[in-house]
Amino acid sequence: MDGDDVYWLESRPQEGGRSVVVRRAGDVLPAPFNARTRVHEYGGGAWTVADGTLYFSHDVDRRLYRLDPGGEPAPLTPAHDFRYGDGVIDKRRRRWIGVREDHRAAGREPVNTIVSVEAGGAVRENERVLAAAHDFFSSPRLSPNGRRLAYLAWDHPRMPWDGTTLYVQALDEAGAPAGEPVEIAGGPRESIFQPEWAPDGSALYFVSDRSGWWNLYRREFSAPDTRVLAPMEAEFGQPQWVLGMSTYALVDDGRLVCSYVSKGLGRLAVVDTNSGVLTDIDTPYTDFSSVRAAGDAVVFRAGSAVSPAAIVHMDLSSGRSEVLRKATAVADDEGVRKYFTRVEQLEFPTEGNRTAFGLFYPAFNPDYTAAEDEKPPLVVKCHGGPTSAASSILDLRIQFWTSRGISVLDVNYGGSSGYGWAYRERLEGTWGIVDVDDCVNGARYLAEAGLVDARRSVITGGSAGGYTTLAALTFRDYFRGGASHYGVSDLAVLALDTHKFESRYLDSLVGPYPEKEELYRERSPLAHAQRLGAPVIFFQGDEDQVVPPNQTELMVEALRAKGTPVGYLLFAGEQHGFRKAESIKRALDAELYFYAVTVIGVGVRL
Repeated sequence: MDGDDVYWLESRPQEGGRSVVVRRAGDVLPAPFNARTRVHEYGGGAWTVADGTLYFSHDVDRRLYRLDPGGEPAPLTPAHDFRYGDGVIDKRRRRWIGVREDHRAAGREPVNTIVSVEAGGAVRENERVLAAAHDFFSSPRLSPNGRRLAYLAWDHPRMPWDGTTLYVQALDEAGAPAGEPVEIAGGPRESIFQPEWAPDGSALYFVSDRSGWWNLYRREFSAPDTRVLAPMEAEFGQPQWVLGMSTYALVDDGRLVCSYVSKGLGRLAVVDTNSGVLTDIDTPYTDFSSVRAAGDAVVFRAGSAVSPAAIVHMDLSSGRSEVLRKATAVADDEGVRKYFTRVEQLEFPTEGNRTAFGLFYPAFNPDYTAAEDEKPPLVVKCHGGPTSAASSILDLRIQFWTSRGISVLDVNYGGSSGYGWAYRERLEGTWGIVDVDDCVNGARYLAEAGLVDARRSVITGGSAGGYTTLAALTFRDYFRGGASHYGVSDLAVLALDTHKFESRYLDSLVGPYPEKEELYRERSPLAHAQRLGAPVIFFQGDEDQVVPPNQTELMVEALRAKGTPVGYLLFAGEQHGFRKAESIKRALDAELYFYAVTVIGVGVRL
């Protein structure tokens, strides 16, 4: 939000996956510019706006640009091998402050820092480092008077949901660091998320999981004191896979608006920061992100199982809301909407006398009725991460399956977010076991309840979900086939050949490498490919730096050598996750066709 204007980002598959900054009046960023950063490879926080001027990272050359109203994009940074993200504007000193990732040293890890870049519109070689000496940084937040900079930092082998530290750095009149940064909260076993300054700079808000749940906290500076706001068994934070995330915003004196997740579904609420009382806001949505506010107005991204992702503007005084933009208008067409199935929250028994969770989408098509003795096939969907969660926002890729008579279970296996710290910790040292058990047990639960056909159950997933898919097909004898989208097949190769952000992620999921080399081999589908006899189709982007193509191709070759039915589609110009319309469509069509001819049977309508 910038004054009375609201800006948002649109990813457009029909434009080759270009990310475009937009406001109500139309596109702000002209083609062919692409507002995307690859800091941490996953990016996020690629752009910001101040007084009508857009500052953004261009994906093609990774440089930082400035775009004044009515002007043309002009670079602010030299053509070095830098990446920029998560920026804020220091209006007083006319500079951009954000995360910089330095990739100039070939063969070595990139160096992450927080820097300032002069934002006057000319390219200069005078970036000033404001914070360094940690492996990772995020969330730089400048105090209202510009004298203090808050930020998050963490180090290998931790991921940001394992443990981060919140620092405050004093700045002198020129904006240079004055003294050493002060630790405010966090540590190796406490995850801090999204610091924000109070409007008068007297306090700093943040989210911490110190209680076992990501809850809201307020740190006073006049008499150093930290207190929790609205404590509850719910998640006010999210795994920081990308930069620029926001689950709450300060709306006016004494109030903030926030989103939180309880038992897998989201809510919107207002918190009185003085009393700590939380009041829910009634909305039709179940998934929220990118919460921003100004005055009494709040803007957020939201959706539900029957409504697509949308940018929503809400007036808190009147309670009125307006949808500024929907990801798709297809749900407005009753002729299409009548084919949408409902979503059901599912809790089912799993190993160790525990329960796991998922979102179940029953097969549904009003034009057809199945025979009384026939149960629908099932697609079990594994989300990526694995520290992530299944979204309840309308996903036309799920409706693609259900409208064709195939049910879908989107599993929030142990290790998923949205259920507290203890649930996330279930996957510590057990990746490839707990997640696989939960996927199998969820499918078995539905089959035993008579809701799906166990003989026609398949499993699919992308990235870490692709690993879970391959592990389930290799080490369990339940699913009749599956699909790996840019999935991991060899854990040791991933530990040795991936990007900095995740280079030590497997320390917590499996164990340190090479000390646990035998365990890596034990859990790698590639090392046991002879045990995988079910049909599998693979999808891969040729520019993927997170899970390189060799991960997929080694597995494909091993399965072909032993005669297992296998398919492989390599998509040119795609990275980790497909962004082009033609890639997304072809992958869906190919996956359905592959199942139809190898597992499900020709009765499925193609």
